[in-house]
Amino acid sequence: MKNPLTLLAACVPLLIACEAPAPQPDSEPGAPMDYAAEAQRIAKTSIIIDTHVDVPFRLLENPQDVSESTATGDFDYPRAVSGGLNAPFMSIFTEADLEAQGKSRVAADELIDLVDGIVADAPEKFAIARSPDEIRRHFEQGIMSLPLGLENGSPIEGNLANLKHFYDRGIRYITLTHGKSNHISDSSYDAEHQWNGLSEFGIEVVKEMNRFGIMVDVSHLSDDAFWDVMETSTSPVIASHSSARHFTPGWERNMNDDMIMALAENGGVMQINFGSGFISKPARDYDTPRMAAAQEWMAANPEKGYADLFRDWLPQYTAEHGPYPYASLDDVLDHFDHVVNLVGIDHVGIGSDFDGVGDSLPTGLKDVAAYPNLIEGLLKRGYSEQDIQKILGGNLLRVWEDVEGKALKKQTSG
Repeated sequence: MKNPLTLLAACVPLLIACEAPAPQPDSEPGAPMDYAAEAQRIAKTSIIIDTHVDVPFRLLENPQDVSESTATGDFDYPRAVSGGLNAPFMSIFTEADLEAQGKSRVAADELIDLVDGIVADAPEKFAIARSPDEIRRHFEQGIMSLPLGLENGSPIEGNLANLKHFYDRGIRYITLTHGKSNHISDSSYDAEHQWNGLSEFGIEVVKEMNRFGIMVDVSHLSDDAFWDVMETSTSPVIASHSSARHFTPGWERNMNDDMIMALAENGGVMQINFGSGFISKPARDYDTPRMAAAQEWMAANPEKGYADLFRDWLPQYTAEHGPYPYASLDDVLDHFDHVVNLVGIDHVGIGSDFDGVGDSLPTGLKDVAAYPNLIEGLLKRGYSEQDIQKILGGNLLRVWEDVEGKALKKQTSG
């Protein structure tokens, strides 16, 4: 699992009004809508893109064949098909400590190799996707796309040539930093903001990502770094797995309303993280002291790993402090409503963080089979099928195409 700073943070957990027309049932006029059946239909006929699924790092620690059913984890092919998922971005996550060891690029390449292996072993089920057109083509072919996102920019290792290396390997977004400040950007999780935003090299990274057509991801960034990205990027920006700070006051990892509005003005999209600690204040309040306690335990037991933490330490902590206060599906829907009411339907999507937030997932959204539950909730709140399709993947595809188009203009203009 991920380091305790980020994993335990979520794991062990002008207004624009939303006036979406009421969805129309397929049944006879006047008949009540069968929301569950309608949600299943929409899930099976729409492109569902989830911009953050941590399968590669999960498999690195616990090898499994995700082309078949697995007893653990949040993702496998049968459950994904059941939920209608078409394009989970595979998170190529490198731990923050690897930067100082000079091992970040090697670690990232190892995870990309792992995803390539998933595809090679089951080409009838999976294919790497490098563009929106490939997402759509795979959808028509009944194949699940596996686009790639680099979570943590440390594998760039101070060399802009590595951007081409990772672009050629299929990376289509980069989260500039992660649990600690790196050579590119300050982190929302790191009390030491050494750059007060982006480093000078980080500014060059953003410009070069714009030129290549790699989406800039602002999840995990400090607020100052976010605003530096907004000032620097000439292409739309994404937040691949963040939620609204409105519901978790003072927690920098989530985005405040000014940031959400700036992201929308930039043409970008905010992909909602499902982890309970991202969604509800009770879960956030429970997570903060537990995260600190877990870090103390790990420091006092350096020979132990994350599996030991969850097997040996977590049950004891839970017995002493009470059960985890899981968020609900309605809590998650509140985040979608908040963004839509703030900036409109075109700037929100799904970035679940499946396989990345441990056992903190909300009731009703426990794995990749659960997207129809989200759709059903949106239908009940009055969202139209057209707007739901934007949330499921249309908004992300629009941003990706815009980033590609602007990159092509930069490249052809010299």
